[in-house]
Amino acid sequence: MKVGLYLAHPRAGSFNHALFEAVRETLTAEGCEVFAHDLCAQGFPPALTAQETETVDEAPPASDPLVALHRAQVAEVDALVFVHPNWWGMPPAVLAGWVQRVLVPGVAYKLGRADGEPSGLLRAGRALVLNTSDTPGEREETEFGDPLERVWAACVLPYVGVTDVRRTVFRTVSDSSPDQRAAWLAEARRQASGLLSG
Repeated sequence: MKVGLYLAHPRAGSFNHALFEAVRETLTAEGCEVFAHDLCAQGFPPALTAQETETVDEAPPASDPLVALHRAQVAEVDALVFVHPNWWGMPPAVLAGWVQRVLVPGVAYKLGRADGEPSGLLRAGRALVLNTSDTPGEREETEFGDPLERVWAACVLPYVGVTDVRRTVFRTVSDSSPDQRAAWLAEARRQASGLLSG
C-alpha cells in the first residue's frame, strides 16, 4: 500500500512534527511505501502561477520539479494523511498552496459532468487528517462551526474522489502535559494503523 503523508508546520520540533514522525514510523512498520513530505522543510512553493489559474480540462505541466513530483505521487497513492495546525480556521498557507497546485484537473479530478460536478480521479479512497489546535472544542463548534472539517470533509477531499475522510483534533496543545502528548501520539499511531484496514 502506498500512502502520501504531508506535514505543514514551519517549526522543527513542533508537536505536529512528532505526529508526523509517529505516523511515518507506524505506516513504515506496517509495510507501506510512504511518500513522506515536510512541506516547509522541502520549500514547497505554494503560490500558483498565472498559467495554472486558467480553467482547462487538464492542468498545464508543472514548471516546478517539486510540484511535478507531488502530482505524480498523489496520483498513485492508496491513502492520504495530512498533519497540520489549525491557524485561523485554515490549513497553513503552504498546505493550501499544495492543494491548489497539486490537486489539479487531469491529476485529481475531471471537470465537465452533465450535473456540473467534478469526477474525482485519485485512487486514494481514504484520508486521515490530524490537526492540532489551541481552541477548545466547544468554542470551535459553536462559534466557528469547525471550518477545517468543512475544508477537508466537504470541500477538498470528496471533490477529488476520497470518500472516507477521517479527522482527529488534538487540543489544546499549548497547555498539554508530556503524558497527554504521549497519549495523543499513541492515538495518532492507532489512527494511522486503522487507515490501512479500511
